[in-house]
Amino acid sequence: MQPMLRRGLMLVLSSPSGAGKSTIARNLLRDDPDLSLSVSVTTRPRRGSEIDGKDYHFVTEQAFLDMRDNGRLLEWAEVHGNYYGTPMTPVQAAMDKGQDMLFDIDWQGARQMFEAVRADIVSVFILPPSMEELRARLERRAEDSPEIITQRLENSRNEMRHWTEYQYPLVNDDLDKCFADVKAILRAERLARDRRLMAVTDFVESLLE
Repeated sequence: MQPMLRRGLMLVLSSPSGAGKSTIARNLLRDDPDLSLSVSVTTRPRRGSEIDGKDYHFVTEQAFLDMRDNGRLLEWAEVHGNYYGTPMTPVQAAMDKGQDMLFDIDWQGARQMFEAVRADIVSVFILPPSMEELRARLERRAEDSPEIITQRLENSRNEMRHWTEYQYPLVNDDLDKCFADVKAILRAERLARDRRLMAVTDFVESLLE
């Protein structure tokens, strides 16, 4: 029997900085060939180690604003004077082929996506086990000054207030377990009736002929 085709889904992962979202996203992409990372478009200058089309699509500000104003972005934001956004066309093309897309974005970007394409989204919000552990993780990364860490923790409190907007809230007190939970969510959502409705309907009709 041929595998039942289905429309792809959008897996949205959000969390406060340091809660483990990016690590889980990397592990998912490593282990799951049917999952692709959505490549954002940005006006930020390309860094030396970055590859255009892989890390970001680097565009001019005017090109970005044209995409935004013509409804060609699923979500967008301005961060530190630069624009970032998710182009709609490659995401829709991938999903029409049954390819699932991964989005590592904050709650503001996720909210815009919910408003645009709610039915295609599976949303997961990853919480830290405690604020003390979150601080310890940020300190272990040794990337920020104490002042920046304090600001990130304050921002995290605001971000965590939005957990109720997501379908699946998870506490990352054990990275392996949290990763396994995200994989289980993805597998279950891929099998959901509504995502395979046309394929299953055709298959059942063939059984009844």
